[in-house]
Amino acid sequence: MGHIPRKRFGQNFLQDQSVIYDIVSAINPKPGEPVVEIGPGLAALTEPLLQRAGHLHVVEIDRDIVTHLQQRFTPEQLTIHNADALSFDFGALAAEIAPGSKIRLAGNLPYNISTPLLFHLASFGDAISDMHFMLQKEVVDRIVAEPGTTDYGRLSIMLQVRFAPEHILNVPPGAFYPPPKVDSAVVRMMPWPTPPYPVTDITVLEQIVQQSFGQRRKTLRNNLKGTVTDETLSALGLDPTLRPEQITVEQYVRLANALAAETRRPL
Repeated sequence: MGHIPRKRFGQNFLQDQSVIYDIVSAINPKPGEPVVEIGPGLAALTEPLLQRAGHLHVVEIDRDIVTHLQQRFTPEQLTIHNADALSFDFGALAAEIAPGSKIRLAGNLPYNISTPLLFHLASFGDAISDMHFMLQKEVVDRIVAEPGTTDYGRLSIMLQVRFAPEHILNVPPGAFYPPPKVDSAVVRMMPWPTPPYPVTDITVLEQIVQQSFGQRRKTLRNNLKGTVTDETLSALGLDPTLRPEQITVEQYVRLANALAAETRRPL
């Protein structure tokens, strides 16, 4: 297929066979498993995934690529969802194709929408058994980052509270066509069977984390001014003079749960 990669869709097509083999081996789909690939592109991962799983669901926004996939694969092999993954209802798909079970997600995600897409996918955590994604290496570094590091931030916390992330392998630009201007990496994210830090209200946590990292160089006290008092922070064992990247996931959850309890307290 003489498809010209489209910048607006962030298309960089994987072509290195050894990298493809490593990714598919990491995913290791079994026959009959409900596997969903996001952004199949020219089917570099699609075909070897199909060989192992027997059938695949794909979510693809580019109509030209959809036409190519329809010509290349039969409906018995591939169920194609011509849709934008950013607004696609993965929970409804899981209920349809894996009732009482969960779906597996994989793909080479468009780098230009990777962060909002990851937040969107995280909202379907209860319907997902695992995720394996190719991403910009910088994004993977942020996903797996630990407190106290420059990569640690909102993405780290909001994904780690739901998933156990693991950096699987690095992928050089030459593995793609056209080569991206950045290094890439593959991450595995497994939903916690039992969350280590149960969240009372995920919306409150999102608000607190976003506000805390509003200005990374400022202290927790300054970023949360007007929302949380020093007394509340100290009572929870949090030093108001620390910067946001010095606060652990567990501590952010503890703070958010305390605030959620305050707002729910009857008058």
